[in-house]
Amino acid sequence: MKYNRKITKKIRVGNVEIGGGAPISIQTMTKTKTSDYKQTLAQIEQVALAGADIVRVTVNDDEAANAMTEICKNSPIPIVADIHFNYAFALKAIEAGVAKVRINPGNIGSPSKIEKVLSAAKSKGIPIRIGVNSGSLEKDILQKYGHPTAEALTESALRHVEIANSFNFDDICISVKSTNVNLMIEAYRLLSDKTDYPLHLGVTEAGTFISGTIKSAIGIGTLLSEGIGDTIRVSLTDDPVREVEIGKEILQALELKEKQVEIISCPTCGRLQVDLIPIAKELQEKVRGINKNLKVALMGCAVNGPGEAREADLGVACGDGEALLFKNGKIIGKIPENKILKIILDEINKF
Repeated sequence: MKYNRKITKKIRVGNVEIGGGAPISIQTMTKTKTSDYKQTLAQIEQVALAGADIVRVTVNDDEAANAMTEICKNSPIPIVADIHFNYAFALKAIEAGVAKVRINPGNIGSPSKIEKVLSAAKSKGIPIRIGVNSGSLEKDILQKYGHPTAEALTESALRHVEIANSFNFDDICISVKSTNVNLMIEAYRLLSDKTDYPLHLGVTEAGTFISGTIKSAIGIGTLLSEGIGDTIRVSLTDDPVREVEIGKEILQALELKEKQVEIISCPTCGRLQVDLIPIAKELQEKVRGINKNLKVALMGCAVNGPGEAREADLGVACGDGEALLFKNGKIIGKIPENKILKIILDEINKF
């Protein structure tokens, strides 16, 4: 499916393009102490292997800032420095070799400090992400609107853009995140109407795995389906690898990401005559990291099974202790229940 995506201004984060019709990129954030650069790099390796395109790292103290050189030098994917308030950390991160800085120009002090950061970023060709959250809006904006609203988030974001533009800086990406899914959707819609800068989508502090996944899928997925958004981050109280996996699943569900095995499996019911659930779970784990654009159907009975299996690249329709194997719409033969997983994996490897 091709969505009518809004074509935004293109920026470059290391070797990853964002906006301008480039593929939707997946981001995450490390959850280690940045000062422990070995542990941080180990986690970066894990998320890169899981499929992250970009990773953000907090730079919140001198030790973290000092670790950034080793992290940037050895990371397999571009690094974004997450900076709040302290302009000196931004300067150190830029000098260390980060590919982008997440900072709000209006929050780092005097005009001279703002100019130093933006000048350093511009000299290195590094974009900044202006990140506005519903939980940290400026006092005057909160007083104006009474509470976080889509208009408040958008006004805050555009205020920071205006500050950056006043220093002749235009290499910008924007986010307007909220913990409230409806507010997040409304804010991004409004912001998209008002600017052509690329947008970084996310539901902030979305929660633990199940609730956070659902909130992120609804919020991010709704906007992407409307053609809004250029890069995404799923925020979970969990391993960042899981954030990347959910991000990939959102893009896969909307057919915005290729080279991934998609598992279509029935929910099962009383008609089931094979133990399909553990087969489906193990297959899902086995295909992670396989870069093939395939649809694989695991169907439990003859009601919808043959039709779904026939429409997939590879599929099975189960019966009593066995299954019909389909490949490219044709029946290949019958296979016993205890060989379903192995045979499907063998067939996936043949594609």
